[in-house]
Amino acid sequence: MPVIRKKVLLNDTSGEARDGELLAVLGASGSGKSTLIDALANRIAKGSLKGTIKLNGEPLNSRLLKAISAYVMQDDLLYPMLTVEETLMFAAEFRLPRSLSKSKKKGRVQALIDQLGLRSAATTVIGDEGHRGVSGGERRRVSIGIDIIHDPIILFLDEPTSGLDSTSAFMVVKVLQRIAQSGSIVIMSIHQPSYRILGLLDQLIFLSHGQTVYSGSPLNLPQFFEDFGHPIPENENRTEFALDLIRELEGSPGGTESLVEFNRTWKRNFNKRSETMSVTYELSLKEAIGASISRGKLVPGATMSDTAMVSTYANRIWTEIAVLAKRSFTNSWRMPEIFAVRFGAVMVTGFILATMFWRLDDSPKGVRERVGFFAFAMSTTYYTCADALPVFVHERYIFMRETAYNAYRRLSYCLSHALVSIPALIFLAISFAALTFWAVGLEGGASGFLFYFCVVLASFWAGNSFVTFLSGVVPHVMIGYVIVVALLAYFLLFSGFFLNRDRIPSYWIWFHYLSLVKYPYEAVLQNEFNDPTRCFVRGVQMFDNSPLGDVPNLLKQKLLENISKTLNVRITSSTCVITGADILVQQGVTQLNKWNCLWVTIAWGFFFRILFYFCLLFGSKNKRR
Repeated sequence: MPVIRKKVLLNDTSGEARDGELLAVLGASGSGKSTLIDALANRIAKGSLKGTIKLNGEPLNSRLLKAISAYVMQDDLLYPMLTVEETLMFAAEFRLPRSLSKSKKKGRVQALIDQLGLRSAATTVIGDEGHRGVSGGERRRVSIGIDIIHDPIILFLDEPTSGLDSTSAFMVVKVLQRIAQSGSIVIMSIHQPSYRILGLLDQLIFLSHGQTVYSGSPLNLPQFFEDFGHPIPENENRTEFALDLIRELEGSPGGTESLVEFNRTWKRNFNKRSETMSVTYELSLKEAIGASISRGKLVPGATMSDTAMVSTYANRIWTEIAVLAKRSFTNSWRMPEIFAVRFGAVMVTGFILATMFWRLDDSPKGVRERVGFFAFAMSTTYYTCADALPVFVHERYIFMRETAYNAYRRLSYCLSHALVSIPALIFLAISFAALTFWAVGLEGGASGFLFYFCVVLASFWAGNSFVTFLSGVVPHVMIGYVIVVALLAYFLLFSGFFLNRDRIPSYWIWFHYLSLVKYPYEAVLQNEFNDPTRCFVRGVQMFDNSPLGDVPNLLKQKLLENISKTLNVRITSSTCVITGADILVQQGVTQLNKWNCLWVTIAWGFFFRILFYFCLLFGSKNKRR
């Protein structure tokens, strides 16, 4: 039996944060800063955490906390091709009450841009590695703005100054101070604040291995460490001295246990000297939240109910779908190179197929080449859908951040994700179908082309949905590509092209019916060969694919005459020997008609979208264990 070792990340940690104050959690790397912030924000699974969180003296349930608070992650997770103003406007559409008019939402966005000091960058795109955009400090302030668009009562931030220069870090904390002074409770973790940032903080909590070694005002730090026997030298940064001392104690045999015990004793004595009275609350929790809303918190217009006090979601599901689709389309439209590469890949593939299989005839060789064309063309439609894999892999944490605080429903994201992909799939399908159908010489006229186009579109739909589902299961792009390529190769192997259905071993036949390539492949075969009057092998052509194919035609005719006499059936050079129906039987395409194959392909797409939704529902929980 393997031994499971557990590590305690937080141990007997307590504190108090008040509205109007900025509370910072400090400590060395691994001290438990982020864990404490996650615990307070209800981002840790219940089984891994013990203790209580109270607001106004009353226990705070997770549903209410989610409605009145916001959490800003350490990483800036933003859509790169949206401007600052657009990013905040989309956040307003998600988070602000539906009772607010469009003009009031725009007014809130403009006020927030000014509050965050982003007016000069309002029309600048966020940017990424390949597109120049806003600075690092501006990106961080945009990330904060997204989560405070509804003016939450409680704001949690995980190291908001990480990776910023001193000036940018100071501006970010200055913004947080203004948010706190507007009546919010602001709690953040910070690694090592500068002297200027320290002057903005109202309360500090120092952690060491998950235990509190100091809790109180920055102004009391000199007295605390002087009483502990380690006075802070003049002209030295108080937090740097404290963190250096804590690291020194952590490396000693007794660790920081002496400082933890001293903090408890000093805290009790300090409270006695200050004659601190026990806190009493004039208002109940519900009344206090109502008072905050009346003062402008949670943006005026938020509704209250007896159960959650605020709406679970700000918008109806169709509004969420429309906003999500608009955001995704806007971001994609400004990166045309991504679609251009995919379109180029489809067109190059179509051009190669069209020129390789140019104007196929109805001879036995032409039949064999047609079958090969269909197998390769249908499998290609699936391979070109692999570009959908990185989309959700990159958006995963944006999605987790937004749904963690009920910005929109997971179902809305799933439906909008599907809707946004359809126009591009239609364009690719009609381009590929038009390029190959007449060039290869496929039959059926206008109706045949329309069905061929529908099958290609259904294949793109099923392939896109399949890859999207895998992106919800596999968190890494490279691993996802390996899995996609392998599975699509298996789908082609078991499609019935290399081995007919009756030749596939019984222990593998189940994979034949799961093959995504099988159904569009059989559909286009039937579209091509279902005409009973069309002949593909006449008279002496029956010898073409045999060892007798190279003998002179006169000898073939004599052989044909002998066969006629033996079978007592008149077979001439113009007699039809094999029709399209015979070819379908030879290929094992006898179970489903072409329309059923088309519907099954479409159904596969919907099936994988449903699986993707369940991945979003159960596989993207934004909680640590």
